[in-house]
Amino acid sequence: MADPDLGEQGGIGLFGSLRRALANLIELAHTRLQLLSVEMEARLLNSRLVMLWSVVALFSASLAMLMLTLTILIIFWDTHRLLAAGIITAFFALVAIAAALVVRHRVRTRPRLLAASISELKRDAAALREGR
Repeated sequence: MADPDLGEQGGIGLFGSLRRALANLIELAHTRLQLLSVEMEARLLNSRLVMLWSVVALFSASLAMLMLTLTILIIFWDTHRLLAAGIITAFFALVAIAAALVVRHRVRTRPRLLAASISELKRDAAALREGR
């Protein structure tokens, strides 16, 4: 006669299979959470660098534009200072509009957050459905 405890000791049987399935599910969730964590860290680092360099670029560009404006106004001070000021103002307005359009485009076309994690979870779900 077979020993009834053999299934539990050897990990064979219904409880052993359930235990292994649960362990696999936990390991799968752990792997996906690690992927999610890595993706979030990469996104955060990239965002920090983009913000830092954006501030540096804006500050430098602002100073350069101010100096260029002053230079042009000084050159045309005696002859056409109002015309020069108007043209410079129109130029800055056009640059601001173009920059706003670029930002709007970038915001609308940015990659989805956690796209790789979502893709992996969809593949996992499909694999689990096929395994039934």
